[in-house]
Parts: sequence; C-alpha cells; structure tokens
Amino acid sequence: MLKLKKISGKNCVKLICNKFSFKYVRQSGSHIILKKISGDTTITCVVPNHSEIKINTLKGLLKQAKIRQEDFIKYQ
Repeated sequence: MLKLKKISGKNCVKLICNKFSFKYVRQSGSHIILKKISGDTTITCVVPNHSEIKINTLKGLLKQAKIRQEDFIKYQ
C-alpha cells in the first residue's frame, strides 16, 4: 500500500483544484479556503499555505474534503 507524502500547501491546492474539482474561494492569512458544490451539498476545505504540510494534517484535510487517501495518492 502506498503512503501519503509530505506536500507543500501550494501543491496541495493545485492538486485538489485540478483533480477533484474544488474552486479557490479566498485566502485568510496563511490558510486557503476551497469549495466544491455537488448537488445540494457544499464541501469546504481549508488548506494551510505552508512549505510542508505534515501527514496527519494532510489526512485531516482529506477527511474534511471527503477525498479518499487512495485517490489522493494516485495523483501525488
């Protein structure tokens, strides 16, 4: 099984927006807010714009965005 790798906030935003159809909404300090509207639900995801996002932070971010780790690893 493949594992998640550390990734920068900028690269994480690019990957989530390009591969998982999220849209950039705004930036508040060092955090970037992304949204995805699917049907009646709106999924909001907050990505820290750090040079390196730790693994557990990335796992929480993926859970918040409702993205499976396996799907994210495919594009990483």
